[in-house]
Amino acid sequence: MSTAFTLGRLTELLEESGDPDSSATVPLEGDIGNVTFEKLGIDSLTLFNTCVEIESIYPVKLSLDDVLAAETPNGLLNLVNQYVGLSA
Repeated sequence: MSTAFTLGRLTELLEESGDPDSSATVPLEGDIGNVTFEKLGIDSLTLFNTCVEIESIYPVKLSLDDVLAAETPNGLLNLVNQYVGLSA
């Protein structure tokens, strides 16, 4: 795959992988790249399911520790794109 993993695609996968927690303080829309997963209401199960989907699309194996350390959508994007040698 020659295109970078994008914020739009990540948002779609997050929406498909689970419902935001009711404690979300920021909706899962717009420029959410630097908003923490916690503020977006993304729990660890949704994040895990999203990563399973990412691994089915991109030639990458994501460590749960690395994913949790990413903390934001942009952090996860950078992680995935770094592993596959692409730039966002």
